[in-house]
Amino acid sequence: MLSVNTNRGAMVALQHLIQTNRDLDRTQNAVSTGLKVASAKDNAAFWAIANRMRSDVTSYDRVRESGDRATSILDTAIAASESIMELLNEMKGKALAGSLAGNSPAATLALAADFTQLRSQITNVITNASFDGTNMIGATPSSAVALGDATGTVGSNITINGMDLNLGGATITVAAAGALTNATDFGVALGQVNTSITNLGTQLATWGAGARRLEVHKTFVGKLQDALTNGIGSIVDADLAKESAKLQALQVKQQLGIQALSIANSSSQGALSLFR
Repeated sequence: MLSVNTNRGAMVALQHLIQTNRDLDRTQNAVSTGLKVASAKDNAAFWAIANRMRSDVTSYDRVRESGDRATSILDTAIAASESIMELLNEMKGKALAGSLAGNSPAATLALAADFTQLRSQITNVITNASFDGTNMIGATPSSAVALGDATGTVGSNITINGMDLNLGGATITVAAAGALTNATDFGVALGQVNTSITNLGTQLATWGAGARRLEVHKTFVGKLQDALTNGIGSIVDADLAKESAKLQALQVKQQLGIQALSIANSSSQGALSLFR
């Protein structure tokens, strides 16, 4: 039926042209942003998943930062402890020499002075072994703590406990004070130094294992971030080769749609010929 009021052909052509323009806009957006899911309206489910994964990636940045801080605190404690170990080794030599019977008073006095200076240096090392206000070897030792996951659950944190390395303690058993006046005094000091060396060696081994654990965790978090980032890309990134081909096809389709609409609109002009 020929009618000037209703043009079904034009309606169909217009509907197809509108859909083509909508598809073209979506493809152009994918090409310009590089994303096939740029907003929730593109794909609500995938957008929500990708957004949550992006949040996890950002959270793991904080996990890595906490690991770096814990590593720095622990490295400071290890460096200080190694310095104390060197002092203890020197003190052992002084104590061993002083424990020899028959030393002259002058030699005994000199060895005692050296031993006392080395002992005092241990206290200086402990006082200065702080990183960002945290001291793992002081009288009230702090711990090196790193986040274990992106949720911040306390139970998943990595904690490397500190140890009091002050003189006269459970680890460094060398007395904080006391004169060394004879071979007997030096013999007692030698025993304390040997015990301290053994104890400190055990503690350093523990901290070394803790440092390795932090390093492994940092590597794992980095790999996990890479995996999450790749996962996000597979969900929301556009295949530019595919989108480019699709863009060209839609541009041709748009031109054809415009021509089809023009032809459909001109069909009503045929009604005029009936009245000639």
